[in-house]
Amino acid sequence: MKLILVDQRHGQTRTIVLKGWLKGLLSICILGAPVAFAYLGYQFAVSQDPQEYSLEVSQGWNEDLANQADALESLKQESEEQIEALTLRLAMLQARLLRMEALGERITTVAQLDSGEFNFSNPPGLGGPLLSDMVPYSPPNFVEAITELEQQIADRAQQLEILEGLMLERQFESEVFLTGRPIRQGWMSSPFGRRTDPFTGQIAWHSGVDFATGAAGEDVIAVAAGVVTAAGDRQGYGLTVDVNHGNGYVTRYGHAEKLLVDVGEIIKKGQTIALVGSTGRSTGPHVHFEVYKHGRVVDPSSYIHRTSR
Repeated sequence: MKLILVDQRHGQTRTIVLKGWLKGLLSICILGAPVAFAYLGYQFAVSQDPQEYSLEVSQGWNEDLANQADALESLKQESEEQIEALTLRLAMLQARLLRMEALGERITTVAQLDSGEFNFSNPPGLGGPLLSDMVPYSPPNFVEAITELEQQIADRAQQLEILEGLMLERQFESEVFLTGRPIRQGWMSSPFGRRTDPFTGQIAWHSGVDFATGAAGEDVIAVAAGVVTAAGDRQGYGLTVDVNHGNGYVTRYGHAEKLLVDVGEIIKKGQTIALVGSTGRSTGPHVHFEVYKHGRVVDPSSYIHRTSR
C-alpha cells in the first residue's frame, strides 16, 4: 500500500510504502472509525434514555391537557352560572316593568286622566331628523348596563309608589270629605234648628235637614265614604242608616222606605244606601239628614253647600 503526501506550499510529493503489519493497522483504523463513531453515538443515546425522556414529556403533556380541560370546564360552568343569573335578573326586571305598568295604569285611573293619554302597554312614539354629527356608539358593559337599568327601575317604581300613595290619600280625603245632598232630585223642605213641629204646631228643635222628593222610592245617597255603624228601625226616625266617615264625623239618613246596606259595610261616596220613604214620625216621603261632629249634632247646611275637593 502506498501513501502519497503532497506539500501545498512547495508542490513536492513524498511516497510512503506500507508493508506488513503497518498496512493491516492502517486498514483497521480506516474501516473501524465509522463503526467506532456509530457505537459511541449509540452509547450516548442509550445513556440519555430516550424512552424515559419521551414518557416524561408525554405525561407532562397529558397533565397540561387535563389542567386545560379542567379550566375549560370550570370556565364553561361559570359562564352558564352567569348566564343563568343574568336570565333571572332579566326576568325580575320584566316583572318589575309589568308591575310598573299596572301601577301606572292605576295612577292614571285614580287621577282620572284620559285613557289614551298614557298607554303603558305600548312604547311612546319617538323620532327626529338624522344628524350628520352623530357620536359613534360604544356598547356598554352588559352587566353594568343591567345593574344601572335595575337601579333606574327601582327608583321609578319608588317614585310611582309615592305618587300613588299621595294620590290615594288625596282621593281618600276627597271621598271622606262631607259635601252635597243625600238625594239626587228634590228640595229642602225643612231647615236645621227651631221650627214649627208638623204634628204639634209648636216651636220645636229640628236636629237635621229634611229633603222631600215628592214620591217614595228615590235613591238616598251617602254624602261621603265611610262605614255603616247602624242600619235599622230607630224611634222617631223610622228606618235609618248611620255612616261613620272618620275624623269624628257621622251622618244619619232617616225615614227610609228600604235599607240597602248592612252594619259594617264599607260604602263609597255617592253610593245608594237606602230608598226614600215615610217611616217613623213623618208626614210624607222625605229624607231626614243629620251630621254629627265628635258626637255633637251640627247644622248640615255648611256641608251641603260647600265645594267638593
